[in-house]
Amino acid sequence: MTASAAFFDLDKTIIAKSSTLAFSKPFQAGGLISRRAVLRSAYAQFLYLVGGADHDQMEKLRQFMSQLCKGWDVATVNEIVAETLHHVVDPIVYDEAVALIEEHRAAGRDIVIVSASGTEVVEPIGELLGADTVVATRMEVEDGCYTGEIATYVYAEQKAVEIRELAERRGYDLETCYAYSDSVTDVPMLEAVGHPFVVNPDKELRRTATERDWPVLVFMRPVALRGRVRVRPTLAALAVGGAMAVGGVVWAGRRRVD
Repeated sequence: MTASAAFFDLDKTIIAKSSTLAFSKPFQAGGLISRRAVLRSAYAQFLYLVGGADHDQMEKLRQFMSQLCKGWDVATVNEIVAETLHHVVDPIVYDEAVALIEEHRAAGRDIVIVSASGTEVVEPIGELLGADTVVATRMEVEDGCYTGEIATYVYAEQKAVEIRELAERRGYDLETCYAYSDSVTDVPMLEAVGHPFVVNPDKELRRTATERDWPVLVFMRPVALRGRVRVRPTLAALAVGGAMAVGGVVWAGRRRVD
């Protein structure tokens, strides 16, 4: 039997909202970001939920979030996350997404989460969901601090590159594989497989789906992750993902508020 996989984007595909807001208030309390940044992040979260982000916005977001974390002490971030985890990291997941993951697993397909979010937040969520592997953005760390550089940015075409490389290593027949995403920036990811699906798509992706006759799924039932699957949090791993997330929402708010 030929190996196959189901590839899932994370934000607004598995998780009902952007993962970018989770740690803004705890990081403010810990002195890493300002109150103004928290307010901007809340505004950016609203804009993200309503309209998503195009390629230019995501590139600026990448630059901003990498600089935001520059010099942050990893241990400090881990401590803040550990102290606030039970308040802010009970991610809301779509019940429909979890059911779909279970169906693919039952059919013998590997579950792979592919996300532009930091690997430190994506990996533990993937573990909780029973994913076989995750492919996510990686930030550089030197002497226990974030350098402000991003080693690998898993976004747009890079998602397709990572999927193809993983398929080659694991022997996946991409024509038999599935992919799910909400964003037009993930068209390359969707094009890489034989069975693309769009989930709660943004306007541009909906148009593309109509043109290409891709199925459109609507997920509407968010549930607490700990209520849906057995939670096994990894504190250190969640830290930088939250930090990168905060960078994204702060930049998006800055773009419109300033």
